[in-house]
Amino acid sequence: MTADRERPLRLVIGGGGTGGHTLPAIAVLAELRRLTAVEPLWIGSRSGVERRLTAREGIAFHWVPTGKLRREFTPRTLLDLSAIPIGTLAAAAVIRSFQPDVVFGTGGYVSVPVVLAGWLNRIPIVIHEQTAAVGLATRIAARFADAVAISFEATRALLTHPHLVHTGLPVREAILRGDPDRARRRFGLENQAPLLYVTGGVLGAHAINEAVARALPELLGVVQVVHQCGPRQVNGDFPRLLERRASLPEALRRRYVVVEFLEEDLPDVLAAADLVLGRAGASTVAELAALGKPAILVPLPGARGNEQLRNAQLLAQAGSAVILDQRELSPEQLVVLVRELVADPIALARMGQRGRTLAVPDAAERLARLILAVARSHLVEPAPPAPRVH
Repeated sequence: MTADRERPLRLVIGGGGTGGHTLPAIAVLAELRRLTAVEPLWIGSRSGVERRLTAREGIAFHWVPTGKLRREFTPRTLLDLSAIPIGTLAAAAVIRSFQPDVVFGTGGYVSVPVVLAGWLNRIPIVIHEQTAAVGLATRIAARFADAVAISFEATRALLTHPHLVHTGLPVREAILRGDPDRARRRFGLENQAPLLYVTGGVLGAHAINEAVARALPELLGVVQVVHQCGPRQVNGDFPRLLERRASLPEALRRRYVVVEFLEEDLPDVLAAADLVLGRAGASTVAELAALGKPAILVPLPGARGNEQLRNAQLLAQAGSAVILDQRELSPEQLVVLVRELVADPIALARMGQRGRTLAVPDAAERLARLILAVARSHLVEPAPPAPRVH
């Protein structure tokens, strides 16, 4: 790469597995394309959501073997550990052929082989921790990174690195441009009744789906619901929820919309929602904060480092979310909580607005400029050769 740059910035993005490790990077790539010419290559897992989402965005994609990083020993631990060096060697070959100017690791176990491969090829590296916690993957990748970006200032106390930068968590620009009237027309929603949007993230959440299904007769007397339940091949809930909807009286059936996932319609549904029920993934929390939406959050139990609970606590401490432990997620408790929150629309709207204090509106630009700065710094001061691997 030369200082007068005769070709686009070559960027390898490494990560995925979930929407939380994929969607923010897509937002960053869009911002990079606004700032400069970019030639991206995404290295991810074979079956993660990143493969579908990158295809939708027209991003070149290459998969490598990956294995989950587990702090505890399970029957799959050895198999997963063996996939890391295999994936690293595969990613190193791809990187050697592509010759990127910089590697961007998006966090999660999928990113580790890509970051290691970038280091072996002496490529400058930026990684991004999306969650309020610091996962094992980030702790490993940070050792090889030139800069570490964090989404929440509170994370600074949990990670030591000489170049730790608070960028915020990028939210796709389209999310901020939703049209509530378009959502109402698209799904036949009423204009006056409050709207509850239920989501378990890109893959759905079976526990939330089950509680909502059992609560529907009472719940639909209080709110209308758009329910994104996740792909049927992941949790099998979509057919059952369709059957549940068909069993409802016509008046209630019209107030319940269930879909496997939302893509183009998601910004409109979020704009129309008066209240959101969902998990507490980093992307969900960032979108809620950016949009000023109040929420009932059910953190995923057992998430690494209790990361979803930490994410949810940020919004709860700001006064814009109620945390509901999954063990307390009963249909009765859900109906009571929703009824209490929507009873005062003005107070509910104010509750959501408090979350805006956590939003970083220019997070995508901050992260894009950090990536450019790291790439350009290596034009002047090339990285030292990587230590010999024995």
